[in-house]
Amino acid sequence: MILAGLTLLAIGLADVLRRFLHRRALWIGIAVAGVLVLVLAALGGAYIHAVVGLALAALWVWLLPLDGRPRFSFWPAVLLAVLVVALVAFMPARAVTGIFAGRWLATPFGPIGFDLLVLALGVFAVLLETGNVIVRAALLGEQAEIPADVSADRDAPPAGAVAGLVPVAPSVLDPGAPTASEPTPPAPSADPGFRGGRLIGPLERAIVLLLTLFAAYPLLAAMLAAKGIVRFPEISRDGVNGGRAEYFLVGSLVSWVVALGGALLLWWAARAGS
Repeated sequence: MILAGLTLLAIGLADVLRRFLHRRALWIGIAVAGVLVLVLAALGGAYIHAVVGLALAALWVWLLPLDGRPRFSFWPAVLLAVLVVALVAFMPARAVTGIFAGRWLATPFGPIGFDLLVLALGVFAVLLETGNVIVRAALLGEQAEIPADVSADRDAPPAGAVAGLVPVAPSVLDPGAPTASEPTPPAPSADPGFRGGRLIGPLERAIVLLLTLFAAYPLLAAMLAAKGIVRFPEISRDGVNGGRAEYFLVGSLVSWVVALGGALLLWWAARAGS
């Protein structure tokens, strides 16, 4: 269990750092986070597990880069889930946990030991930015490639400018069109909107995790239904191919699976350790 927790914690911290830090600051942040993970593991008598977890986190960062398409699509996330489940199943909570041996932390879910606490921290860290990385990998894995011969040609002449024909002034075709001497009114700037997707995703997964652990299933169903209602006007304007609706469904389902999987993993680990 401790190896699963440290691996998830290292992966979650790495994804958060590479999302908000860049270049030299990123390397400094990764070094500091690695030292903190090693110190935490050393206090709990699991420094070897921390080294393995950090190595798996480095492999995760290489397989799922933030810039460009992920390697092997979203299959690294599937392998990570299988690995974590196997570690929790075959490596239960340890009896000796360093200086924390015999100490329990009181929580609303009952007393928990050091190994389960580290696993909970790792699950919460993965719900932050790693969930967005997994959703992005799933969406890019299902995105169709655009053939080169159908891409837009920016150097092509405008419509109607055929060789041998003299372009007609707009005022001849439309008396109300502006002439060359009249300034053309500027086009209205597009509204960039509020890009809160990266914030909504972690908040949504954290709420799903807490509602599942507290067995508040009616509230969970209401929240998931509310998201569909809020996004219904956008989905209803979808085109013939239904790409926007599929994009919303795939992204939401993958995000919910990550949160529900984390909740079930914690529930199972707590029951196995009790």
